[in-house]
Amino acid sequence: MKPTATLAVLLEGFFTQRLMNQRQASAHTLRSYRDTFRLLLRFAQQYLNKPPSALAFDEIDAPLITSFLENLEKSRGITARSRNLRLTAIRSFFRYAAYEEPSRSSQIQRVLAMPSKRYTRSLIHFLDRSEIQALLAAPNQKTWYGRRDYALLLVAVQTGLRLSELTGLQRKDVQLGVGAHVRCVGKGRKERCTPLTKITAVVLKTWLAEPSRHNTETLFPTAHGGRLSPDSVKDLLDKHVALARQTCPSLRGKRVTPHVLRHTMAMQLLQAGVDRAIIALWLGHESVETTQIYLDANLTLKEEILARTISPEGKLVRFMPDDELLTFLNHL
Repeated sequence: MKPTATLAVLLEGFFTQRLMNQRQASAHTLRSYRDTFRLLLRFAQQYLNKPPSALAFDEIDAPLITSFLENLEKSRGITARSRNLRLTAIRSFFRYAAYEEPSRSSQIQRVLAMPSKRYTRSLIHFLDRSEIQALLAAPNQKTWYGRRDYALLLVAVQTGLRLSELTGLQRKDVQLGVGAHVRCVGKGRKERCTPLTKITAVVLKTWLAEPSRHNTETLFPTAHGGRLSPDSVKDLLDKHVALARQTCPSLRGKRVTPHVLRHTMAMQLLQAGVDRAIIALWLGHESVETTQIYLDANLTLKEEILARTISPEGKLVRFMPDDELLTFLNHL
């Protein structure tokens, strides 16, 4: 009879056998799942007063996971969407455990039956042309950091690459000359090429002519030649947005994230009349339906549609106060 596997053995098998060997999950997926279980194990350690290596599989049940997710929302202020992503990682592990430990199917099924949290899908945010210009004018190009940040922000706005795709770009991924483009491997391990405008191609040509820091092949490296982390990109973007707000007041009411730059490119394509299928191809979306969010947020397009409709006739009747005597009687 097969001995019962411990939580530690199941988790190691999940990451090495299921994610790495069988599914060949991307580095982004591995990091996301890893962070989920690091948070879960630390919570369980405090909740059960046990070190993670001593935790039993039976102790990671539906009530504990529910408490963990609620704690994330309260203590870390995560959104419902982020909560659901953590739950997705946990469900994936329990589906793996169902094959490895069928005797624990009752506990596993209760976890798999946990519902995702519903949330309001707000309209996406994006930048208009004046806001883009203000943001690109913020980096001080007299410094190495400023030239790097300017090139990075320009590529982000013009290509609409995801943050992981942007920070993962190598110098060899940039093809200049006729048909200038950048090549990246995106979500789902899909490789795609994104064309560059003449201005972006010139900026990248100038940037590539600078000596590489520590002989790194990373297109937008850190000062030590390493790859920029998501937090580093967020920090540099926040810094330049703060400067841009001094000259562009409309930015003061907007929360600008790296993904907003991606949305900005999508909205530019949509407003230029580009078909949704082409936008999905450009952004590397799995489905054309994903681009529906840009149609929902495109107020300019809705206004153009409204202008082509026939407005119903109507007339507003002016308010006339009641007779004073009738008002007195009505209030008795």
